[in-house]
Amino acid sequence: MTHAAGSWRRVAFAMFAVGWGANQFSPLLVGYRHELRLSTGVEAGLFAIYAATLIPGLLVGGPVSDRVGRRPAVIPFVVVSPLATTLLMTGGHSLALLAAGRALSGLCSGVVFGSATAWVQELSPDPAVSARRAAIALSAGFASGPAVASVLAQWAPDPLVLPYLPHLVIGLAAIVVICLAPETVTSRRPRYQAAGARGSTRARRRRWPPRAVRSGRFWLAVAPAGPWVFGSLALAFVVVPQEASGPGSVSVGFAGLVTSLTVASGIAVQPLARWMEARHSLAGSVLGLGFAVMAATATAVAVTSASRVGALGCAIAFGLAYGLCLVSGLRECERLADPDEHGAVIACYYALSYVGFGAPYLIAALNGPLGRVGALGVLAIAAALTAVWATTRTGSPGPSAGPPVTTEAAVMAKVS
Repeated sequence: MTHAAGSWRRVAFAMFAVGWGANQFSPLLVGYRHELRLSTGVEAGLFAIYAATLIPGLLVGGPVSDRVGRRPAVIPFVVVSPLATTLLMTGGHSLALLAAGRALSGLCSGVVFGSATAWVQELSPDPAVSARRAAIALSAGFASGPAVASVLAQWAPDPLVLPYLPHLVIGLAAIVVICLAPETVTSRRPRYQAAGARGSTRARRRRWPPRAVRSGRFWLAVAPAGPWVFGSLALAFVVVPQEASGPGSVSVGFAGLVTSLTVASGIAVQPLARWMEARHSLAGSVLGLGFAVMAATATAVAVTSASRVGALGCAIAFGLAYGLCLVSGLRECERLADPDEHGAVIACYYALSYVGFGAPYLIAALNGPLGRVGALGVLAIAAALTAVWATTRTGSPGPSAGPPVTTEAAVMAKVS
């Protein structure tokens, strides 16, 4: 099946919109803290609610989209994403509405991120750029949402309502755009078979987890760096603004700046990640983990000096770790996945990556016996050990389980 050049952009825009809606809440937490007098435990709970619905959404949405198609799995949750934002808009004085909005946002994110990533990769004829396209779409939404929300919350009236309006507009536009995206999953047997795959397509579809996720390569090479993808973001979003810049001095604007700078640096480094992955598989993860070591160490130093400039440097380093590890992990999953389990493998990888959002809670748990600097030191050591392990798993990139890039596909890739 040949798809129009550039069709992937429709799906990427929907990912961007849902990513915007998922992350616009983060800098506004400063305002909710004062308005609702939230305790630290309640703040953690609002993030936990998001993760509690996101991970099941990933694990269910990916396999479902492999069976029934990308469109019927993704489009309904692109439609629901603005509804989640509406709940947040009306929840400025209600913890229950905030919790409901966060839960619905997590569910939308889970279903869309995994399924739409596979969809973008399938609509991109050149496997060398497909993982980067999906990563940039997601990262751009993560960066833009908090950037715009924090500016509006800092300087516009009604700071707990107006920051959500841009996402309503973008979310409605995404509904129109995604409805025009072509389907890539058909009920007939796939046009290609993964190298070494055995048994019928239907038999493999009934197995869970997917074949690639049951492989030693996934757990020994991909999995160790997975939690550092969103773990780096979580540390930058939560720990850096609160601790490295001085407790009690954080404004909504500065929190938004840290959030946006983190993701922007993650986007900027993705071409390098793509270049590295074309030469050595998982090389991007090794370098990304190196930046995670640097970021955790620098944050430990910044905690003692309470420097906002230092905090911004820590945010950039965490962002580089995020971008490198994300593209490297997605590219390796694309190589490992059977064509009829593509969405399920991506979903499992994202679910593993989102475990990293527990990093701030690990810091809080270690803070008592070790202190903040000691807790960050433990994370730096853990990242260093993971990087050393990852170096033993790098090598020449193997062939993708997906379709080969034909001459026609190569031309389409240049056009798109």
